[in-house]
Formats: sequence, C-alpha cells, structure tokens
Amino acid sequence: MTTDAEEPTLTIDELAARAGTTVRTVRFYGTKGLLPPPVIGARRVGHYGQTHLARLALIEELQHQGMTLAAIERYVGQLPPDLSAHDLAIHRAVVASWAPDGTETLDRRELERRAGRALSKEDVERLVAMDVVRADGVAYHVDSGLLRLGVQLLDVPLSQEAILAARSVLIDHSRAAAHELSQLLREEVSQRAAQDVKSLSSHMQPLVVQALLTAFQRSLREELQQWLGASQVGGSS
Repeated sequence: MTTDAEEPTLTIDELAARAGTTVRTVRFYGTKGLLPPPVIGARRVGHYGQTHLARLALIEELQHQGMTLAAIERYVGQLPPDLSAHDLAIHRAVVASWAPDGTETLDRRELERRAGRALSKEDVERLVAMDVVRADGVAYHVDSGLLRLGVQLLDVPLSQEAILAARSVLIDHSRAAAHELSQLLREEVSQRAAQDVKSLSSHMQPLVVQALLTAFQRSLREELQQWLGASQVGGSS
C-alpha cells in the first residue's frame, strides 16, 4: 500500500507491480544507481516510495525515446538526488513531449500494466472523458504520453467537470502560445532551407516545453500565494 505522503511504504514486489516492471529490473536499476536505495525497515525489509515509482516512470519514458542505458545513466545522473515525485513527473512530461504524436492499441491487461494499477469501469470512463483513452470494443487506443498523467488525475480530489474545464483552459492557452511562438520562428527562419527549419524545430521543442513548464509553475505558485494570502487576511478580519 501507499500513502499520499512521501513515506516509503511499498515492498519491492509492490513497487515492481505498480511500475509495470519486474523485481529483477528494479534491483538492476538500483545497482546502476538509477534508483536510490530503499529504506530498511523491520526484519531488514526494504521499503520504497513515490519517488522510486516516479523515477521508474521517467526511466521507462527515456527508453521509449530510444535512449541507451548509458545515456539514461548520464541523464539521471545529472538530476538532483533529492527531486520529489512531483518534480520527477515534470521531467517525464518534458521527455514525453519530445516524441511525435501517436497512439497505441492495447488490450485491457496491457492498459492496466501501463497504468501501473487496476482500473475500474469508472476509471476507464474518466480516462475516456479526458481524451487519454478511446475505447473500441475490447481494445483501447491510448495516448501513451498522457496515460500516466491521466492515471494520476484519477486520484485528484476534483470533480470530473473541474478537471475537464481545467484541461480546456490549458489547451486554449497552450494553442495560443504555440501559435505566437510559431509566428516568431517563421519570421526568424523564413529564408532558411526546409531541412534547417525542421532541425531547428526538433531542437527547440524540448527547450520551449521546459520554458513553458517553468513559467507556468512560477505563475501558478504566485497565484496560489496571492490567493492564500488573501484568504488568511479575510479569515483574520
């Protein structure tokens, strides 16, 4: 079992099952330094937490991008060792954005393995509503880059209506930002060859996504601080 906090409560078998991998793979990553060591509890049993799960998800995404084990070791080795599960999820989102758009067709068993958990009928319906999964009989067409995020949203204490409204806001503003950025790039590279433009775009995409994520995090933090400050003032008056 797990808690909402960062407490390490997963055994290695539970961690492997949640991550959709094997105990052998978890141990191998540990020997390579890709995972921090577990917390040793009673009877010398190792316990793992959400940061271990998030690191496994990041490693899986790096593998999907075609990175070799050596390249993954270099990438993970450059990350601060104390990154939270939330920060690791952001890194994974940036990595996932490098991949071209695409969907995979999975059966229910593989969908749950990729999700890292069992999915109820209501869970699948919410993923469909979020446009992460499209059901087609016994098959499921899945946007792999969004699946982990969609699964995490299943546990967020917000109504489905609020989540969908937030998604609409983010899509509208991201499209506007993408349009303005593309206009700037067009003006900058209008005289270049098509191959040069394609190369520039592929290099710019992860940088732009990281910049957008950083700007959004800072803006949201400022909004929350102002909101909480106003609430505290209102509550004390």
